[in-house]
Amino acid sequence: MADFETIDARGLKCPLPVLKMEKRLAALPASAKLCVLATDPMAKIDIPLYCRQNGHECIVNSEGDVLSFAITKAASGSAPA
Repeated sequence: MADFETIDARGLKCPLPVLKMEKRLAALPASAKLCVLATDPMAKIDIPLYCRQNGHECIVNSEGDVLSFAITKAASGSAPA
């Protein structure tokens, strides 16, 4: 994920991975790519849910106990109603 900016939230518990991701996404332009690394099992539910609610694309992968979320920020105004 070389073209992705990365947030390392490994070791952080819910809701910190989502809050860090939300803060960074707010500062990024539309279509920007962000990778979030997390070890909290709740992140597998919380991050994709946040992305779905806000129109961002999210692809989840796991390797061992590390979850990685490849997120593409939605275009402005494309969040679902």
